[in-house]
Amino acid sequence: MAYKIVLDAGHGGTDPGAIYKERKEKDDNLALTHAVGKILEDNGVDVVYTRTEDVYQTPFEKARIANQSGADYFISFHRNSSPEDNQYQGVEVLVYDKSGLKYEMAQNIVGALGELGFREIGVKERPGLVVLRRTRMPALLIETGFLNSDEDNKLYDEKKNESAEAIAGAILGTLSEETIEAPVYYRVQTGAYRNRENADRMLYQLNDVGYPAFLLYENDLYKVQVGAFQQIGNAINMEQRLRDDGYSTVIVTK
Repeated sequence: MAYKIVLDAGHGGTDPGAIYKERKEKDDNLALTHAVGKILEDNGVDVVYTRTEDVYQTPFEKARIANQSGADYFISFHRNSSPEDNQYQGVEVLVYDKSGLKYEMAQNIVGALGELGFREIGVKERPGLVVLRRTRMPALLIETGFLNSDEDNKLYDEKKNESAEAIAGAILGTLSEETIEAPVYYRVQTGAYRNRENADRMLYQLNDVGYPAFLLYENDLYKVQVGAFQQIGNAINMEQRLRDDGYSTVIVTK
């Protein structure tokens, strides 16, 4: 299966992100995004970039670009920062929730970077982030070390190529497992619409109250679905929550 992945270099233009000793997060993000993108492209992935230059985009614009692309995954590149210099070290990946293949991909990315010497903070849920909440495909945000950590910067600079290879390898490895194993996921569907605006209205309503909803276009219908569970019991629990909140639902498989 050919995949399309949106790569987002966080910040940009008038928004430098974190700054440390004249080092700007936006520059590191763009360089790593390009490096990972090149490897993915060389391996047959259709890569879409939210930005390829030093320009500013709001998080909503980044999500809009991703949604319009029809991509399978969205991956945003960032670097962390702490209140005090050299206070923390490590890599982490942020996700909307810990479900589906994106969670496995996030874990694989953290582990791959950990093998290069980065401290593994882990995978964290962050449903409030716009680029994770507003994207209609599974989304990840990678925090590749702390910008105001001399130790992380040393690793980042000395192992720049290895970091790109580690991230790309974790992405490709996860997708390869999906292709080979073809796992079944249970999703809770709250509506199927011919009109995109009606589907978007339902999607945004669900997202705004905290449900991990996304949009799937299939058989000429825009289907609003919630979650991706390998255990049917988890899907049933989600369906009950939605019904308690007044939504009509049906469990589907993919």
